[in-house]
Amino acid sequence: MAIKTASGTRIWIGPAVDPDVVTLTSLKALTGWVEIKKVEDYGEFGDSSGSVEFSEVGRGRKEKAKGVRDAGTLSLKVGLVQGDPGQLALIDAEASSSNYAFRMETPDAPIDGDPNTVEYFAGLVMGKKKNVGTTDNVLRRTFDIGINSEIFEELGNIA
Repeated sequence: MAIKTASGTRIWIGPAVDPDVVTLTSLKALTGWVEIKKVEDYGEFGDSSGSVEFSEVGRGRKEKAKGVRDAGTLSLKVGLVQGDPGQLALIDAEASSSNYAFRMETPDAPIDGDPNTVEYFAGLVMGKKKNVGTTDNVLRRTFDIGINSEIFEELGNIA
């Protein structure tokens, strides 16, 4: 099977949600999704476990166990577009202490026409840093989204 590029990946912000009670079904049922335009870079995100360590004196060996899961922070870098509804929704969400629903679709269908993978999660928009750069730079903004729920992945058709 051929590899796929990120070209064509899209992301939406939805309404405020409670991350403690969201499910794939509840997130899919939401309405009012607003697409965030001019995304240049999605960065990386996804679960990893913290390390819990124990050192037994008599054994002389450190033991490790998995601790809490952390889905990370999505650093969404966009070309700044005044008036873009998705970017405006992110700015409003950053001013709020509420968690918001997010939906991302990656173009990874094994065969053209098959469904792509769609991921849903809840998170806090924790930052909205502006990057002016130098003379020949595009004005950009980086929105940091702290993911506070499981990332629910609805896979496309996998052969």
